[in-house]
Amino acid sequence: MPNTATPTHCPYCALQCGMNLTPAADGTVEVGERADFPVNRGALCGKGRTAPAVLASAARLTSPLVRSDGGELVPAGWDEALDRIAGSLARTRAERGADAVGVFGGGGLTNEKAYALGKFARVVLGTSQIDYNGRFCMSSAAAAGTKAFGLDRGLPFPLEDIPKTGCVILVGSNPAETMPPSLRYFTELRENGGTLIVVDPRRTRTAEQADLHLAPRPGTDLALALGMLHLVVAEGRVDERYVEERTAGWEEARAAAMAHWPEYVERITGVSVPELREAVRLFCAPEAAMVLTARGPEQQAKGTDTVGAWINLCLATGRAGRPLSGYGCLTGQGNGQGGREHGQKADQLPGYRKLTDPAARRHVAGVWGVDPDSLPGPGRSAYELLDALGTDVRALLLMGSNPVVSAPRAAHVEERLRSLDFLAVCDVVLSETAALADVVLPVTQWAEETGTTTNLEGRVLLRRRAVTPPDGVRGDLEVLHGLADRLGVEKGFPTGPEEVFEELRRASAGGPADYSGIDYRRLGEENGVFWPCPAPGEDAPPHPGTPRLFLDRFATGDGRARFAAVAHRPSAEEPDAAYPVLLTTGRVLAQYQSGAQTRRVAELNAAAPGPFVELHPRLAARLGAAEGDPLAVVSRRGRAVAPARITTGIRPDTVFMPFHWPGEGRANTLTNPALDPTSRMPEFKVCAVRVEVAR
Repeated sequence: MPNTATPTHCPYCALQCGMNLTPAADGTVEVGERADFPVNRGALCGKGRTAPAVLASAARLTSPLVRSDGGELVPAGWDEALDRIAGSLARTRAERGADAVGVFGGGGLTNEKAYALGKFARVVLGTSQIDYNGRFCMSSAAAAGTKAFGLDRGLPFPLEDIPKTGCVILVGSNPAETMPPSLRYFTELRENGGTLIVVDPRRTRTAEQADLHLAPRPGTDLALALGMLHLVVAEGRVDERYVEERTAGWEEARAAAMAHWPEYVERITGVSVPELREAVRLFCAPEAAMVLTARGPEQQAKGTDTVGAWINLCLATGRAGRPLSGYGCLTGQGNGQGGREHGQKADQLPGYRKLTDPAARRHVAGVWGVDPDSLPGPGRSAYELLDALGTDVRALLLMGSNPVVSAPRAAHVEERLRSLDFLAVCDVVLSETAALADVVLPVTQWAEETGTTTNLEGRVLLRRRAVTPPDGVRGDLEVLHGLADRLGVEKGFPTGPEEVFEELRRASAGGPADYSGIDYRRLGEENGVFWPCPAPGEDAPPHPGTPRLFLDRFATGDGRARFAAVAHRPSAEEPDAAYPVLLTTGRVLAQYQSGAQTRRVAELNAAAPGPFVELHPRLAARLGAAEGDPLAVVSRRGRAVAPARITTGIRPDTVFMPFHWPGEGRANTLTNPALDPTSRMPEFKVCAVRVEVAR
């Protein structure tokens, strides 16, 4: 590649920060600031700065691997590897039916890959059994947003609006560590005279920046939101005119909230009544305000209701669909937004269409050139699909995910993966999941390929190829093309990302997530385009995109937002005598998701070398534990051991573990797969454990 800078985007979180990449003479890649990109304005975190380290890592896969008769993974040629995958998938389908074959995708795949993977599952394999790890990210927020507004987009406004509002309530989010360049928006908010309220059981780096930190007991965010709405009503702070003109369902939601009086909520959450009143005062005082949620309230078995209750707070105070106000979700994975819009989710077709909608099926089937009746119906959600491996689902193709580390009840998921008749994995490195596979395919990564992603604002971006991939490595689109061809579908799976995107545009046209007015040229010239962006009519100018949603009406049939009539209920697993402590999980600054890539970067490992158990000094004293002592954390699902990290920044009834590591310290060995009835989100954020010093 020429030794010139290529403007592109970071491979990690949903900010999709802009950066410039320049290949150096020694084979390394230099990262430079890209100040023209408005999201990060040149700023990068440590993960972004070191992202190219994985490109040349000795851990990279550069040859397909197949399981030998002796049980070892050994190098093989591409034809042998693809033949083995295609043969195994075809044999399973013929012997046990199409739904015995499963597909599992990822929220880091580009829009083109997510689109092609969903099409491959439904057209080539004919299986309904496809879902992706984004189900573990923000599915509860998506379900609640769709119920309330008729449309789900992480943020219905650009990040640049945050510093201009009057108050932000940040619920269960720690952007200082999970997406550091975004912290400047909250810093600027306070510099402009606005206030920041952080809701988190831990005093995180983000909570330290807040004007008010509320530390509820894990699993009680729903009660907290209902208690605040109770006070809004009791103190006469409801925007009655807005509620009358722009919403529906208020009376039922109001009645539900009034059952959650402040003293009752204090007993449930541990947040005092004066703190509740102060939060309501700060939120209601300015003309404009926002509520932003992340995994804390969402990764619960009542996550959809919890997010719905926070949306209720916005609606009752007239803080949605107005300038500089609204509810938004801080998406986690790099393409967590686009990844769920274009067909790799169990119940959706491209353009965020519902798989059960006859009109949607006809439209997409027309683009694909197939009979609408040939498309399978909705399949299992992510955890349910993983739980069915080895029983109903006997063969699995997996792309861009590492569920051995990232899935709840991970030891059980690992056992299910081992029980498969056949497992094929496409990955950059030999992840813990890839190590279990019968065939592993080495694929290109972010800087070695072109494709689009959609960031947390709904901004569609062009991630450009900046370096040449190693010999022996192929793109995921090439993999799907090769498999489709071997399985009898010779056309419809091009290997060029722009050609795939052109088809995606047509498939999404007229859908909720309409990309039909977006093309690669625009993305290259405009620093991204916000969806929906329909194609213009004849002789009409290009659609400008939609940075701000709902200003005129909501995306419901009557244009009104819907309140959610919800009530507090306990977590799926509450503490008891055998398991008296609550466990919550999350991320740390220097690692990302399952750590498959970041754990291979020396600088990041030096900053965050391994798992730990964060606990309060009172709990440590009760256990007789000192800083650094090995602690065993035991749940009904298993046991994890990691060093003690003692801090007053966590509730005495709670311990915290980051989930980036496999092995003895794997936090997700412990977590509860209890599912939200609507979103099918597992309850990662709260389970009952006991803690003991591991002598």
